[in-house]
Amino acid sequence: MSVNTPNLSANTPNAVRGEAVIDAPAARPIETKPAFRTTEFAAYLITVIGVLVASALVGDSDGRGDVFLADTAWLYVTLLTIGYLISRGLAKAGSRGRRDA
Repeated sequence: MSVNTPNLSANTPNAVRGEAVIDAPAARPIETKPAFRTTEFAAYLITVIGVLVASALVGDSDGRGDVFLADTAWLYVTLLTIGYLISRGLAKAGSRGRRDA
């Protein structure tokens, strides 16, 4: 029996020749964590819930009327959402994609 082995030259990469590659750079993650697993998301949710609860609880206690109206609360939630989206965009801007290698 004969076995066909390829003719490997000195220019053939070590991995092709079956040798261990010691100086290979470590693989870099190509994506950030999913948004729901970040501390920013937890802080965002807690803050949104806090704003909405505060708006619901603050009421007319001294005759001045409701001082924290629903439209103001939803404006704050909208601003929090914009801030969160910007922070996620910046986090993803710093990560490398598959085509950036």
